[in-house]
Amino acid sequence: MPIQRPRGLTLTLAATATSLCLMLAACGGGSGTPFSSADDAGGSGTPPPPTVPPAVEPAAACAALNGASATAAELSLPSGGASVASATFITADAPGNTLGNYCQVRGVIQPLDATASVINFAVNLPSNWNGKAIHFGGGGFNGRLIDGTEPIRFGPADKPAPLALGYATYGDDSGHQSSSITDGRFAMNDEELANYGGNSLKKTHDVAARLIRARYGKNPTKAYFLGTSTGGRDALAYIQRWPADYDGVIANEPALNYSGTRLSNLAVGRALYLNGGAGWVNVAKTLLVQKTVLGACDRLDGAADGIISNVESCRQLNTQILNSLRCAGGADTGNTCLSDAQLATIRTIESPLEFTRYRLANNVTRAGGYNLLEGALVAGPYTTRDLGTRSVPGNPATSSDANMYVTGDQWAKYFVTRVPGLDSLTFDPLDPGAYTQRVQAVSALTDATQPDLSAFLSRGGRLIMLHGLADEVISPNSTIDYFQRVIATVGQAAVDQGVRFYTVPGMGHGTGVFIPNWDSLAALENWVERGLAPATMVAYDAVAGTYGRTRPLCHYPAYPKYKGSGSLDAAVNYSCVADAGDPLACANLPVALTEYKGGNTRGEELTLAVDPTSLKYTITFTASLQRSAGTQRTGSLFAQGHCSYASAESGALFTFGAGGLVHGGVAAASGGGYLPLIAFRDTFANATVGSGFNSIATDYNAIGVDYSATGTATPYAGTGKIRNAGTWQTCQAAAPAPGFIMYDANCSPAGKGYLQFDATRRAFDLKLTSTCGGAGCPSTPTTGGTVTGSIVVGLVGGSPVPLVLTRGTDGSSGLRLYAKQATSLSGGGDGSYTLNSTDGGTNQAASVVGSAFSLGASGPLNLSYDTPVLGVAQTDEAQPGYLLFNSGAAGYFSSGASAFLLGVRN
Repeated sequence: MPIQRPRGLTLTLAATATSLCLMLAACGGGSGTPFSSADDAGGSGTPPPPTVPPAVEPAAACAALNGASATAAELSLPSGGASVASATFITADAPGNTLGNYCQVRGVIQPLDATASVINFAVNLPSNWNGKAIHFGGGGFNGRLIDGTEPIRFGPADKPAPLALGYATYGDDSGHQSSSITDGRFAMNDEELANYGGNSLKKTHDVAARLIRARYGKNPTKAYFLGTSTGGRDALAYIQRWPADYDGVIANEPALNYSGTRLSNLAVGRALYLNGGAGWVNVAKTLLVQKTVLGACDRLDGAADGIISNVESCRQLNTQILNSLRCAGGADTGNTCLSDAQLATIRTIESPLEFTRYRLANNVTRAGGYNLLEGALVAGPYTTRDLGTRSVPGNPATSSDANMYVTGDQWAKYFVTRVPGLDSLTFDPLDPGAYTQRVQAVSALTDATQPDLSAFLSRGGRLIMLHGLADEVISPNSTIDYFQRVIATVGQAAVDQGVRFYTVPGMGHGTGVFIPNWDSLAALENWVERGLAPATMVAYDAVAGTYGRTRPLCHYPAYPKYKGSGSLDAAVNYSCVADAGDPLACANLPVALTEYKGGNTRGEELTLAVDPTSLKYTITFTASLQRSAGTQRTGSLFAQGHCSYASAESGALFTFGAGGLVHGGVAAASGGGYLPLIAFRDTFANATVGSGFNSIATDYNAIGVDYSATGTATPYAGTGKIRNAGTWQTCQAAAPAPGFIMYDANCSPAGKGYLQFDATRRAFDLKLTSTCGGAGCPSTPTTGGTVTGSIVVGLVGGSPVPLVLTRGTDGSSGLRLYAKQATSLSGGGDGSYTLNSTDGGTNQAASVVGSAFSLGASGPLNLSYDTPVLGVAQTDEAQPGYLLFNSGAAGYFSSGASAFLLGVRN
């Protein structure tokens, strides 16, 4: 075709040495490529033989594209033709340019309808072309030009944009222009709506294909489509309608069930605003819901990291969570609870919208709900997309109203009814009445829900989908529904061969507590070009406060589950698992009646028997200053999740840790409250005095609490030695406290003695032979001595955890948890803990993440490891304190406080 200027003037070119073949329809390109002439011209004509243009000056070659045009007949879909408005050579050293030398082409595709808007398109042609092309999708209701200069969405921070990597890139504005991506007025025009539904993508592709051939004289070797949100819908819609144009596609958080999403938006609006706004949920109440959900579900993946990863187990707690939020009587009594009407709104947001009276395009009968009860955020610092600031919405809805409702309102007004003044609250999404067929027609135009991808996959097409499980704009559950329908349609084998679907816990719509950075383009290139299918990838968190932590990027339905040890910030400490069991079940609960041996903070030695079938327990005291040997207490346990169980022991929680470790409380012999206890399923036993203690012989730090005969509590810190002959020694640093010191055989004052096993009690008597300290003291004997308490040496995963229970002849008593005196590493104690306190009996949740320690509702404290001695972790000056860890057991006290906290990792 002759090259034409936009107003139809024919451009005559001289055939000089610097000329370039600018014939948009006839500049070469082999058959069988994504940009073949047959594809570009709707199947007409035979591709000409490939031609190689002579070497040209890039700037001149770029300028020569100015004014190029294509007739309507040369595009696959009906239009008014296309023209290049400008072709500008951008030099690598141009101010602000980081993309290298490239030809920036801008132009328009004319409509058929004179009242419709043009399609603005952008094509970028780099001088260092790598022989490949990328089409970028749009966002929201579009209306702004996608110019192809953008970086990879959710890509590595240091990854150059595809244009800088040598890709020819292009995009468009979907056929209308607006300053807002939530402006739906364009949909009043049929052609603009059809363009938005996908037609503009094909038209832009066809124009870009000709410009690429005009510039380089050949077709791309590979072509990709990248899109997010509406752009993700664009990517899927494209391969569903034109499967031969692209080799690989990335669809992030795709708005594929587009009409279902908008109908769901209307359902949420009706729940919020009908009945005088009784169901509206303000920010304070929304934050309450989110906090309650996090408390119930954060640790279901094994890690208290602020990310709800085990979404499906969390879903099983919906009823329990909602019941806990209900105001007494169901009426609104303030921001500490939700009324029945407000709870109904939460259920509407959470639940899928089921279409029983009609179906959407491609036989779709539901729209997925939002995971508000599984970690999605619609209030707080991680999102701006809240439920609004007023209980009566505007008409039209504005940013003062629920973000979900704003887009639903626009859709009802302009896409469906075309009544700009419509009160969208009167539109019933489950029964649109006279508008039912119109809803279905719009669905056919805009939705990307065709599950038959066989034409795309059979020619080697590759698809990567990614969706955040906490998306507050586009339901991930709709994407999951679609993925399952694709499997049912084309078969699991075809999906395994050509589709990868990643779900990301904690990720909202480009928001949330975890935003993944990963190189999806490299993954797609390796798959398409080298046959290397993506496996489990590693994603880096882009959220400012947690920047750089990593998680595995798991294939649906798997999620990242913490392995139980190591840094919570390192992907290597997580496995992708697909289990979604009972969130109240506990893998650490014994399978049969089991006895645990241990003691409590008043130095009482005890045996705890637990029946996992009936969840009954019996505590038997075997040595105590407060109770007679053989005294028992019985009770029942009630599952609370996270392997924690409520009990009848004055509110004490029992928590079952890994490796046969259990932590709980028992009512004090007198007075109120409970005494924290710790016990072990497996214990070290050695009946031979004077030998065989090698496996537990080492230097230990000790942390705990001492009680005077009158009941005054003092936190204890010190060091202890157990020798392979079964002798022991303890010592403390001189004042000021705490008394941690590096072990010194000549420390003074010191307590010395030996251990004698009592097989009946499954414990060692702690026999004191000397309180002498210093170099002049005799060696520790292994005979005689006075019983001053007992030691239970727990074995947790084979590692010794000595528990010293002191019972002095003066009536004093206490508990000391031992941990090896050795270098501790940041991450070694990472995990979630349940701690019981000696302050009369309180339960507190705690977490350790690297150098951060959080206790209860307080903010994180900084930990300094190996301070003041090896193996001790010291909290910072904001709240000075000391932590010891040993195989999942933990002890903590803060300076100046009398309370000691004892607990286990769960």
